[in-house]
Amino acid sequence: MEAVLNHLDQAPDIARQRSFPIGEPSEIAAARRAGNELARRIGFDDVRTGQLAIIISEAATNIVKHAQRGEILLRKVLRGGTSGIEVLAIDNGPGMANVRQHMQDGHSTTGTYGVGLGAIRRLSQEFDLYTAPGKGTVLMMVVWGQHASSAIPASPNWQIGAVCLPLASEQVCGDAWNVVCEGHELSLMVADGLGHGPLAARASECASALLEHSTPGLPPLPASFIELAHGALRATRGAALAVAHIDSARRELRYAGVGNIAACAFDAQQRRHLLSHNGIVGSNLRKVQEFCFPWQQATTLIMHSDGLHTRWDLERYPGLAQCHPSLVAAVLYRDFARGRDDVTVVVLREHEEHQAVTAETAEGTGAA
Repeated sequence: MEAVLNHLDQAPDIARQRSFPIGEPSEIAAARRAGNELARRIGFDDVRTGQLAIIISEAATNIVKHAQRGEILLRKVLRGGTSGIEVLAIDNGPGMANVRQHMQDGHSTTGTYGVGLGAIRRLSQEFDLYTAPGKGTVLMMVVWGQHASSAIPASPNWQIGAVCLPLASEQVCGDAWNVVCEGHELSLMVADGLGHGPLAARASECASALLEHSTPGLPPLPASFIELAHGALRATRGAALAVAHIDSARRELRYAGVGNIAACAFDAQQRRHLLSHNGIVGSNLRKVQEFCFPWQQATTLIMHSDGLHTRWDLERYPGLAQCHPSLVAAVLYRDFARGRDDVTVVVLREHEEHQAVTAETAEGTGAA
């Protein structure tokens, strides 16, 4: 237990995220400065840092021009031994009816020189967006560093997107998530520390650290991990905790949860809600039950804390399910966050090549 607590100040950067409200020029500058600082810590060179600054500035400027208010989210991402920075630009403005036209340099709907969206796409190593008339716009951009390294493993076999943010009045998030991968196996956990603030964060980050150090090199199975976490979290105020283990070779999903973590696995044919039992890991563990389900390559897994309403339905967003998981997480956060609690939503699926999908193009691609 002591070894786990000693790792609490080493919570994975992939789970740390910062939010910047955007509504005026000074807020654009604050987001850009934060991006520059994160780039410096990761080890970006001047070229990559400059690209990131332009991306943040252009995305935030578009929010102010077209939606008046919105949000920029920044977090470190990993692929193999390379570190990058993901930028999510979120607004609830008018959306776009003709994405291709907006992508053209020189196009503008506000009387200004409309180079923003085209420049953002060119400067990003990864780019995806979701938009629909009347439903706002969410952009995802990733800038990868060169020759960056990290001790945290990541697998190119999986796509993971997440939003993990504290209650507005708190400095630290009482939720946490983490993932460990090895070959064709992966374990994903979401924890919600009891209450808010530093003590809640200590509980959830204890579970996160335990995931990495309990069985090095081997993603743990859900039920056994929760029972192990119950002992480790006794020194904290406790947490709701859910764990999913996916074996893509066996085409198998195992899941166990305790407390108010919601989870759903779906594909084009069906949507399956995954059951968590009542209780508090570290305090009142009544029952741990592990369920086993089939896992297909087209399956998407969504796990979230109770900071997100459970009434969401992706069918209301044509084409969103085919977008990058980060866009799915961002749209759910934007439209279904309760606003009175920490919020975490993690979206995972096996990696496959895809293109940005919008409501405009969904009909043509057959997306629903």
